[in-house]
Formats: sequence, structure tokens, C-alpha cells
Amino acid sequence: MAEVLVYVDHVDGAVRKPTLELLTLARRIGEPVAVALGNGAGDTVATLAEHGAVKVLTHEAAEYADYLVVPKVDALQAAHEAVSPAAVLVPSSAEGKEIAARLALRIGSGIITDAVDLEAGDEGPVATQSVFAAGYTTKSRVSKGTPVITVKPNSAAVEAAPAAGAVESLSVTFSAQATGTKVTGRTPRESTGRPELTEAAIVVSGGRGVNGAENFSIIEALADSLGAAVGASRAAVDAGWYPHTNQVGQTGKSVSPQLYIANGISGAIQHRAGMQTSKTIVAVNKDAEAPIFELVDFGVVGDLFDVVPQLTEEIKARKG
Repeated sequence: MAEVLVYVDHVDGAVRKPTLELLTLARRIGEPVAVALGNGAGDTVATLAEHGAVKVLTHEAAEYADYLVVPKVDALQAAHEAVSPAAVLVPSSAEGKEIAARLALRIGSGIITDAVDLEAGDEGPVATQSVFAAGYTTKSRVSKGTPVITVKPNSAAVEAAPAAGAVESLSVTFSAQATGTKVTGRTPRESTGRPELTEAAIVVSGGRGVNGAENFSIIEALADSLGAAVGASRAAVDAGWYPHTNQVGQTGKSVSPQLYIANGISGAIQHRAGMQTSKTIVAVNKDAEAPIFELVDFGVVGDLFDVVPQLTEEIKARKG
């Protein structure tokens, strides 16, 4: 069976959930070979093997932390030359998409971004995408070279599938461009204790109907009762009620959780483009004609200031 390269997104050896999802998808089209780079790469092996990696290529070097993107592209290119894979899978983050695009250009291959599903095909992997502001679903494949595919978080379930996880050291020669952009400093993001927005299984968002920054505490309380991430519409962000890093939409972040709860959000196309691939969508809005109700699985016509606190209390009661 052909091997499939999976780029490992990890923090000092702690593997992030989107990578484990990629391993699930990789097993559909071949044998997963993980590529772990940078500080703590060796510490990823046990987790990767537990989730299906038959082989783990590792390389630790200061360049991965000291410089942006290019050292990782150099390493993936080296892995591609060593393995000759059937495909290369990369998490669909901002950095992941840049890495994938640069790699595809270097190896002369086609690229598919923001896939939401992946299956084996007679002429290579077939990717499913949600396009044109989530108005259409397409299936496509790369027709030239090794397919390079970025996959959105929450596109597949994380599945345990113990494999050999044989460790091999990857030989990497950094290019002249690798040191072109140096990282001069880092500031840790203040932790809220909530899941990362793009990776969360549940997202609770607030919009113009929240009517003020002080009222987002209602949205946060519901999110915390569910162990969810907090999102916001562009209107709420532009009004200064919530940080831009939490914006969901075409000019914000794209999410695809198992459950998305929209509160006081009208459902403009800009917002829908960032959340329409959510598996189950619930909306609370006092306007029965709001466009958001066109795509929901469950809708509540009512004032969020009445509905959301009651929902939060009911969840807490059932949990405890």
C-alpha cells in the first residue's frame, strides 16, 4: 500500500487534534507516515503510533523555531523525496496552507486547500470541499504530481489504530531561503481555558443581538457549560465587543464543529461562509425572518437574553 505523508502540528511534543484527524483520513488512502519537526519531535511518536502512523520521520533543529515556514517546507520536501508518497496531508491552518502551497510549487504538484473529507479514487485521492461561501460542495483530485491537500479541523473523527510507529531520522538540508525571515520575539497568548476556536467540537457565538461587550458574559457562560469555544460575528467584532481573533466568517476564522450555536446573529453570507459546514447548527434569534434560520437544524425564535441563560442553567442541571 502506498505511503501518505502527514505533517505533524505539535507544541513541544504535544500533538494537536487536527493531526490525529489527518491520520484517520490518511489511512483511507494509504499507510500514514508522520513528519514531526522541531523541539519535542521525538515526544510525538507514541501518540502518532497509537493513531495509525506506521512510521515517524523526525528532525529537530533550532531553525524550525527561529525562522518562519521555509525550514518546514525544506523538511517536507526532503520527506517527499525520501518516501515518494501517494499524497501529502497538512492541517488547514494559516501556516499549514502556506507550507502546503510552497511545497506544491517546489515539487511541481497540484494543491487542494480546505478539504472537509477525503476518499480513495481510481486515479488518486478525491477531496471534498465546501466552496463559494459554503453554497456548493465539490469533489476534486489533483491531476499533476503528488497531491498536496490541506484539511480543515473537525473533518474526521480521531480514531485509535495502533501501528508500528517506527522512528527514522530525516536528513534535511536547509535552503538559502530558510533563514530569510527571523522570529525576533514571542508573546504567549493569554489562555481563557477554552478550546482553540478552529479546533473546538462545540462553538457558541454571539452577534449584533448581544448588544454590548458586557453582555458577552452570557455567551461565555453557555460556552463554559458545554466546554465550548466562543465565537463572534463581524458586527460584534467591529463594534469592539469581542476580539478579532474570535471572529467567525469569511474575513475571520472558518470553523466546522460538531455543534454551532449562533445567538443574536442574523446570518449574513459573510458569517455563513465561516460556519456553514458545521455538523449541527442551532440559532437563537428574536427575528423569525432572520436568514440564519434558512440553514439551521434547530431554531429558537426568542430573545437571547431570556433563552440563553435558561439553556445554560438546564445544561448545568443535567450535568450535575
